Amino acid sequence: MKQKVQYEFPMHCLSEILYEYLASAEGLSEWFADEVVEKGDDFYFSWSDGPTEKATLIRYKPENFVRFRWEEDEGTKYFFEMAIMIDEITDDLSLNIIDFCEPEDEEETCLYWENLIENLRIKLGAA
Repeated sequence: MKQKVQYEFPMHCLSEILYEYLASAEGLSEWFADEVVEKGDDFYFSWSDGPTEKATLIRYKPENFVRFRWEEDEGTKYFFEMAIMIDEITDDLSLNIIDFCEPEDEEETCLYWENLIENLRIKLGAA
């Protein structure tokens, strides 16, 4: 059974710009996958070294968060979510990730997201 994992990454950018990188095929293809094709609520992610994987956008709130479910997780409660959080006091912006993984894959999943977010920061000029 997969377990829920959560990560928080401080980001130095505008939330409007960050959201475009999370919610559009064009934005996601800049940092998340080599190619992303959007067909309605279905997103097809391609990497140079593997098969195309489909994820469905199951919930979103503009400028706030996106939640996807991988095709292999259909019919389960598993998803991955990328949410923009802004601290009310400091105005600091962070990107919160919720994902699910097998308990033995937790370290690998953490490294996977750290690498992805590093790519995103570079694209945003916020590294």
